[in-house]
Amino acid sequence: MSHPLYVAFVWHQHQPLYKGSDSSNSGSQQYRLPWVRLHGTKDYLDLVLLLERYPKLHQTVNLVPSLILQLEDYIAGTAFDPYLTVCLTPDEQITREQHEFIIEHFFDANHHTLIDPHPRYSELYGQRQDKGRGWCLENWNSQDYSDLLAWHNLAWIDPLFWDDPEIADWLKRGRNFNLSDRQRIYSKQRQILSRIIPQHRKMQENGQLEVTTTPYTHPILPLLADTNSGRVAVSNMELPKRRFQWAEDIPRHLQKSWNMYEDRFGQSPRGLWPSEQSVSPEMLPYVAKQGFKWLCSDEAVLGWTLKHFFNRDGAGNLMQPELLYRPYRLETTEGELAIVFRDHRLSDLIGFSYSSMPPKRAAADLVGHLEAIANSLKQQQESGSTALENPHLVTIALDGENCWEFYPEDGKPFLENLYQALSDNEQIKLVTVSEYLEQFPATETLECDRLHSGSWVDGSFTTWIGDPAKNRAWDLLTEARTVLANHPEATEENNPAAWEAMYAAEGSDWFWWFGEGHSSNQDAIFDQLFREHLYNLYQALNEPIPANIRQPVEIHEAKLDSRPEGFIHPTIDGKGDEQDWDRAGRLEVGGARGTMHRSSAIQRLWYGVDHSNFYLRLDFQAGITPGRDCPPQLNLLWFYPDKTMHNSPAPVGDLPDEAPLNYLFHHQLEINLLTQSVHFQEAGDNHKWHPRFSRAQVGLDRCLEVAIPWADLQIPPDYPLRMTLVLADEGRFKGYLPENALIPIDVP
Repeated sequence: MSHPLYVAFVWHQHQPLYKGSDSSNSGSQQYRLPWVRLHGTKDYLDLVLLLERYPKLHQTVNLVPSLILQLEDYIAGTAFDPYLTVCLTPDEQITREQHEFIIEHFFDANHHTLIDPHPRYSELYGQRQDKGRGWCLENWNSQDYSDLLAWHNLAWIDPLFWDDPEIADWLKRGRNFNLSDRQRIYSKQRQILSRIIPQHRKMQENGQLEVTTTPYTHPILPLLADTNSGRVAVSNMELPKRRFQWAEDIPRHLQKSWNMYEDRFGQSPRGLWPSEQSVSPEMLPYVAKQGFKWLCSDEAVLGWTLKHFFNRDGAGNLMQPELLYRPYRLETTEGELAIVFRDHRLSDLIGFSYSSMPPKRAAADLVGHLEAIANSLKQQQESGSTALENPHLVTIALDGENCWEFYPEDGKPFLENLYQALSDNEQIKLVTVSEYLEQFPATETLECDRLHSGSWVDGSFTTWIGDPAKNRAWDLLTEARTVLANHPEATEENNPAAWEAMYAAEGSDWFWWFGEGHSSNQDAIFDQLFREHLYNLYQALNEPIPANIRQPVEIHEAKLDSRPEGFIHPTIDGKGDEQDWDRAGRLEVGGARGTMHRSSAIQRLWYGVDHSNFYLRLDFQAGITPGRDCPPQLNLLWFYPDKTMHNSPAPVGDLPDEAPLNYLFHHQLEINLLTQSVHFQEAGDNHKWHPRFSRAQVGLDRCLEVAIPWADLQIPPDYPLRMTLVLADEGRFKGYLPENALIPIDVP
């Protein structure tokens, strides 16, 4: 029997609990941030409505209970966040403090896709960027503010709904919005939100969709069982002072999500998306006992479990695809589970890279990868058949909301091209995970006690524990959980407020933002929300509030140096767009830091990657003209640790004999800052350099921006390399950066 290549898309829709403390007793739910409302109008409904147009394609969507609860608050009209409150305030009653808030936060969006396409919104954004926040505060009139309040909400309405006559009229008018308009926009938001759950339920009942769930407030179940599980992947991890061991909370979270699901969808769930795809042997019996049939994790977890590193070829395709593209059985003491592991790279391409490509080419690239997977599997068949003899399953699982902000038209053109191509392809079949497992039950068994304890991030838990700030938060949580345990009279029936506060504080999102690794301009709010949940717990138990609950977990200030926080896709024009580089690594060079002397022409260095390119940006000190006030030649030199290849000394005269300048390098890109031309070389025999063609892009205006394709360097994915920058004039050394170090780069 021959098979198509089965593909399971799993979209994960999640928001943490943004509800804070409300002392007004007004009955309204006070939310600190607006993301449930805004993502609700942009990302959740349109994704499945678009899929519905392609009935041959089946998919899975995960809806986190904490998201559903908050959607219901907004639908009911009982949820208010500071952004919404000011939008519904009469113009003459908006205070100066609120004006400052509007100027600071009502451009919180990707300006390329959500602001620039709308002339009036772009005009206001340009004034803030070019003339500054102070100028706006002194010069904007009430109409400017009213238009901005309207556009901050309009821009987040998905293009799929732009044919609505009222929305179309607002978009066409573009300006001169008043309070009545803003009230109508809010009403339209609630209408869209109210359709989300019914549409998912309808499509599940029709068989095109499978809806799954997650532990109640998105906690990391292995860490609830034991924070020491952090040392499974990182043996020397610095753990919190107090060990958190409350495995009994696992069935509580699972039962609450199960009950919620049955109430909203009229049937029992089959699949579980464990928060952050985190799994461990300890959690599995609870999952099986609750009645779940399958769960999803990441290829890194499978790799750790099998003690196998998933190598990829130069095109990014797996060398041993049969290990990943199949489900596995887990036999627990409470019953059997199936587990599927996602293809991390294909998921990341959608999540982080395809947004920077033309939609049709991006869709073709993904289909091409799937066809390459099918061909690779066929080549491994001993029969030599040109048809797939076994039912392989490729799982593509990712965040279903945040990535679309970076796509033109919220991803609609990309998804339309992708879905049409998949509908027309008879060799690829999109399935829900459950319908695949019902037809092809997992046969390969993983021993439960050997399942690796880890998440989708490098197969470890370092994103949520191990950092000093994260550990302080765990200590606060452990102390609060112990206090709750010392009140056996406080049950979920007679003191639900205490338990709801505990569940909220156990959510993973707070720990994501604490410490190193992730940062945003709302870190302080996440810190506050975490402590408010703990505050509410103590208050519900009539316990005194510990002093450390009233103090921030960490000091929230801009860090001078930082590693990359995610993929970037900057436009190479020398403008240094702040949003293009907000997830890039950053090194202070001159002025603020003095790793070079304070008179350095270069102030800071930015660097980052996506699946196509390595990116570099240099910011110059004010008044500097490259080539006149700093050396005119910039040499990028790549060092490849632990790899056998031809290497040569840097082709720069008068080079000091000191590390890392005296290393041997394999590639060199020389950029002439006067002409913006490039010269690319590769090391050969006998320390010789040989010219090579390069597709590197250079942009020089307010700063220098460079993009170097990975294809130029011809190195495989998942490979570490290092780089240094040497400044020269007429081929002679003038300086280098960063001093006494190399820039660390990981090829995705």
